[in-house]
Amino acid sequence: MPIESGSPGAAVELETRHLSRRAGERVLVSDVSVQVSAGEILAVVGPSGAGKSSFLRLLNRLDEPTSGTVLVKSRDFRSIAPRELRRRIGMVMQTAYLFPGTVAANIAFGPRQSGEILAPARMELLLERVGLPGFGDRDVSNLSGGEAQRVALARTLANEPEVLLLDEPTSALDEASARGIERLILDVVSERRMTCIIVTHNRAQAARLAERAMVMEAGRLVAIGPTSEVLHVG
Repeated sequence: MPIESGSPGAAVELETRHLSRRAGERVLVSDVSVQVSAGEILAVVGPSGAGKSSFLRLLNRLDEPTSGTVLVKSRDFRSIAPRELRRRIGMVMQTAYLFPGTVAANIAFGPRQSGEILAPARMELLLERVGLPGFGDRDVSNLSGGEAQRVALARTLANEPEVLLLDEPTSALDEASARGIERLILDVVSERRMTCIIVTHNRAQAARLAERAMVMEAGRLVAIGPTSEVLHVG
């Protein structure tokens, strides 16, 4: 299958070339080649076990590919130190895995790993951006599911990533909280002109968020193109 391009005229931010991963005899991801442009949201959909999350985890080397590679701004991702790669390609999981302690301590974690102290003004800007002004001193154990997911997003944004990976970020939330996270994702991607790849089982959500969608089945990319055409929703 040829490499599928992103937005016409836009710079390619992330590209996979024949990306594959096996675990023993099991094929998790098989020969996936795709390009994603700066400022684009690409939805990854498919049935359970299709390889969606496995594909996402390969993009910032949480898992290692068996073959193929990923290019970040035309640079092979193996030439980038893993810690730097995960700052540049941030990931928000299905469940917000927050460290015990305060909201502020969670958000400051990434920069602190690189020797940077997050200024109070920047911390408050991040909290305001995710709709949690004044939450810095709150203990994470007192957060709702939607609030915890917003903190997880703020923690990722504190690293100023170029690419945002989202693995079913709203599946554990009620409808109102999920829609709030969707609006936040759209706003942040637009403001920062970030590249975003979101795994979702919800085709209506894919249509709301992404102009393009790719469908995976049994680890393979079986369709990619405008979301309304590929998923027959809109």
